[in-house]
Amino acid sequence: MSSYLAQEVHLAKRHEEILSQRSALLQQMETYLGDKKTKKTWQTQAADAARRRNAALLNDIEAAEKKLQERMYLLPHPDTVKLETLYWASVKESLPNWEEFLLGRAEYPIGFKKQKTTKQNISNPEEDSQKQIL
Repeated sequence: MSSYLAQEVHLAKRHEEILSQRSALLQQMETYLGDKKTKKTWQTQAADAARRRNAALLNDIEAAEKKLQERMYLLPHPDTVKLETLYWASVKESLPNWEEFLLGRAEYPIGFKKQKTTKQNISNPEEDSQKQIL
């Protein structure tokens, strides 16, 4: 009988060990699931933040594209730019000829007509109306 009693005590101890191992494993599983849930929540929040950031960046890019398209229409026509470029090239080309004249060292440059300055009578509109009546 003592062998049954020793076996019973041994099985009871083994049962206690198994229950403590089970308890430890359940605790580890709960911790793991809690960590997994926390990680999933964090990943969801990170994904939402990334989605919002990407949407904001996309809106900024679209706004910049719209501004660039609007500015494209504000640019002058290429023919106008060409004429303006030719005009300034002509000014730069004739500038040395005019420089001496503008400094008072020479006469009008050859090839340019001298403009006559005339003295114009500036009068009041009341005087003009009185002249028309007379």
